[in-house]
Amino acid sequence: MGPLEITGMARLVLGLVTGLAFGFILQKGQALKFHKIIDALRLRDFTIWKLMFTAIGVGMIGIYAMNELGLAKLHIKPTILSANIVGGLIFGAGFALLGFCPGTCVGAAGEGRLDGLYSGVVGLLIGAGLYSEVYPYLLPRFLKIGALGKVTLSQLFGMGIWPTVLVVALALGAAVWFLDRIDRGARAKAKPPELTPSPINA
Repeated sequence: MGPLEITGMARLVLGLVTGLAFGFILQKGQALKFHKIIDALRLRDFTIWKLMFTAIGVGMIGIYAMNELGLAKLHIKPTILSANIVGGLIFGAGFALLGFCPGTCVGAAGEGRLDGLYSGVVGLLIGAGLYSEVYPYLLPRFLKIGALGKVTLSQLFGMGIWPTVLVVALALGAAVWFLDRIDRGARAKAKPPELTPSPINA
């Protein structure tokens, strides 16, 4: 059985359906709320963290299962430390200033949020255009710094693929459980005490 190939109109329909489903999950997971994202960055609310860790774990298992069944083919991207570090800092700064990541700004625009549309989507397109223009100048030198090639966690750990997937999935599950305990404790402390009626003297 070869990789699952979807072409033509079916590919466009699948993209539309999965995009709508993704946006629905983001909206229901409260990942489009500005205060939730800022509180996540300030380590005051871990809803976004729990959503991301769950998505990474489920996606990881699904992708490797599809690859094992021959329904998908992995395309491992090379690890380049210079690009990862600098790109991560730029991404983090934009995330904190705007309150959206590339995915959530599109979802926010779908909700009718103008900040997601103008500052997010338009900024995303401008940034992508600028990067495509400077890429040829970055390739000869900067993108060679810390280039480790196509490495995976299983290679770094010296383990098989599925043992690595199991370890990472358990670690992500434990992180979600731990963060949920913190959130529950914070909500319990923030809950106003219930007022007890004072006894009426006869």
